[in-house]
Amino acid sequence: MSRGDMAKPLLGHGSTEGDRSITPAAGRTIGVLGSGDFARSLAIRLVCSGFKVVVGSRNPKRKASLFPSAAEVTFQAEAVKKTDVIFVAVFREHYSTLCDLADVLAGKILVDVSNNTEINYHKESNAEYLASLFPACTVVKGFNVVSAWTLQSGARDGNKQVLICSNNQEAKRTVAEIAQIMGFTPVDMGCMSSACEIENIPLRLLPAWKIPIFLALGLFLCFFTYNLIRQVIHPFIKEQKNKLYKIPIEVVNTTLPCVSYVMLSLVYLPGVLAACSQLYYGTKYRRFPDWLDQWLQHRKQIGLLSFFCAALHAVYSLCLPMRRSHRYLLIETAVKQAVEKKMNIWVEEEVWRMEIYISVGIIALGLLSLLAITSLPSIANSLNWREFSFVQSTLGFIALVISTLHTLTYGWSRAFDENQYKFYLPPTYTLTLLVPCTVIIAKVIFSLPCIRHRLLRIRRGWEKGRYVKFVLPSATGEYSSGETSSNV
Repeated sequence: MSRGDMAKPLLGHGSTEGDRSITPAAGRTIGVLGSGDFARSLAIRLVCSGFKVVVGSRNPKRKASLFPSAAEVTFQAEAVKKTDVIFVAVFREHYSTLCDLADVLAGKILVDVSNNTEINYHKESNAEYLASLFPACTVVKGFNVVSAWTLQSGARDGNKQVLICSNNQEAKRTVAEIAQIMGFTPVDMGCMSSACEIENIPLRLLPAWKIPIFLALGLFLCFFTYNLIRQVIHPFIKEQKNKLYKIPIEVVNTTLPCVSYVMLSLVYLPGVLAACSQLYYGTKYRRFPDWLDQWLQHRKQIGLLSFFCAALHAVYSLCLPMRRSHRYLLIETAVKQAVEKKMNIWVEEEVWRMEIYISVGIIALGLLSLLAITSLPSIANSLNWREFSFVQSTLGFIALVISTLHTLTYGWSRAFDENQYKFYLPPTYTLTLLVPCTVIIAKVIFSLPCIRHRLLRIRRGWEKGRYVKFVLPSATGEYSSGETSSNV
């Protein structure tokens, strides 16, 4: 971003005019110590939010052009004297350079926005270290989970939450009010002991994705090895044919749909297990096992990885005719047919099978795309609960059924062909059908009126062995009430 753009406000002042309870605080003066990227973005956002900003720098003349014209850039000591709330936008190793300002900083609120380079790199958090250097100040940890880009672009284009912690409630309230005026959502994380956890959050690499990614990689390796044995090793041992060229494209393309299909079924399997647990124990208040609870929490990531593998499968499939090996085999087949004088090679059954197979696959990929799009926070927030549940639950189950039809159409009658059993191993697609078919059958059973009615009562608070008043919709759409127990 050019210097001219940095000086231009990115947000209008009207963003906080609608909330009269927080407008009066917008005219206060806020100090910023530092002149790096985050300090510049913070100054821009504060100015745009209606605050008076004083930036403290060791070289104010050289740094002044980097900040908006509405912000005052002066020496650090002068900036500290003009405000009671100061954002410390310097790295931990430079905190000691502020020790000369200890006297003028006494009694002021210091907002520590720093992060570490590694998780738990220091024994104490940066905020606690800053508080130890300036015991006469009140230190608040906050804004470290917000990037400089988010500050410049606005809360709508990034994470809106600002995690705040401090041992002083009044200081937390002041910083939370500033964050709210800037368009963010302040979240009170408690006392200063939470600062270490807050500082670790930006350093975690996809914490919610580790288990799903390892699961996908494990399934990929298993199916890849299985397909490698059937498509490459078996021809080499039985027929002395070199099929190594199949590994980069064909073997991978055979593996990807297996992973995608099984991963999609794993999205809905924990819901089936949870329903079975509720039906067995007759209550919704019994906690699920930890492994099932973790599984339920990772369904979104598992579903997105399923879509990723399906999208790769579609791209790989489109590239199959582009391979040189495919062209050679096509020409070889044409020459053999010409030598044998086969004029009509049209097989009606195979034509229809492939047409249906591709058509159903496209529909399944389209539904998976819809599921992936609605999983994005910006899209999910625009849907009400019923719409989101319909897409993720109903359409998701339909996607699983259509994916099953896609798999069955691909297999057709091959499961009954003894030539398809290489080393007595069944075709790969037959293995992938186990978990999805289990989920589909369970869903059908749960949709039976007797079971669905009981499960609905349990999820509305009914417990086995206790008389509980319940209200259920009747067949006409009206609601009827009554009492029930385990004997009913």
